[in-house]
Amino acid sequence: MKLYTRLINREHPLPEDFVPEHLIDIGIPFDAQPGDPKRLLEAKAARAAAALINRSRQEGLNIYGVSGYRSYLRQKELYTGSPYVAAPGTSEHQSGLALDVSCPEIRMELTEDFASTPEGIWLTRNVSLYGFILRYPKNKEHITQVPYEPWHIRYVTKPLAAYLALTGMTLEEYHSLRESKAEIL
Repeated sequence: MKLYTRLINREHPLPEDFVPEHLIDIGIPFDAQPGDPKRLLEAKAARAAAALINRSRQEGLNIYGVSGYRSYLRQKELYTGSPYVAAPGTSEHQSGLALDVSCPEIRMELTEDFASTPEGIWLTRNVSLYGFILRYPKNKEHITQVPYEPWHIRYVTKPLAAYLALTGMTLEEYHSLRESKAEIL
C-alpha cells in the first residue's frame, strides 16, 4: 500500500536501483510496439488502467497509452532539463504507477490540447473512480513544481483518489497535511 501513496518528486526521489515488482503489459491500446517497456505498469495499476481505458472505449472514446514504466537509466537518457521531463529518480514513471495517455484527435501528442478533447474531458471526470489522479493539475504548478499535464495520470488507490478528487488537493498537499498531523500528535 505504501508504494501506491508514495510521494515521488524532486524532494522525494526513488533510488537509482528501484524497479517495481510485478510489472506487466497493461493490455490496452498503446502508441508503442509490443515488447516496449513503456507498455508496462505495476500489476495493480495496470489492472486499474485497463478498467479505465476499457470503460472509456465502451463510451466510444479512444484513449491510448503513450508511456508507462520508465527505468532510471531511460529517464536519464530522456532528461533535457525541460520542466516536462523529470530528472532521473524523480519521475513517477520509474514507480510503474504513472501513465501518460493521449488520443488520435491530437495525433497521440502529449499536449495541453488533450484536456479539451472528449477523451481528456472524460478522463478528468472519471479518473478517480479507477484509483488514479491527474497528477499535475492546472493552477497547482506552484505546489507540484511541474507544469500542467492533463495527460499524466498516477495510480494512488481508489480511497486516496476519491479523497483527493473531493478535496482538490495534490499529492504534495496530502502528504504535507499528513506530516503536519503527525507533528501535532
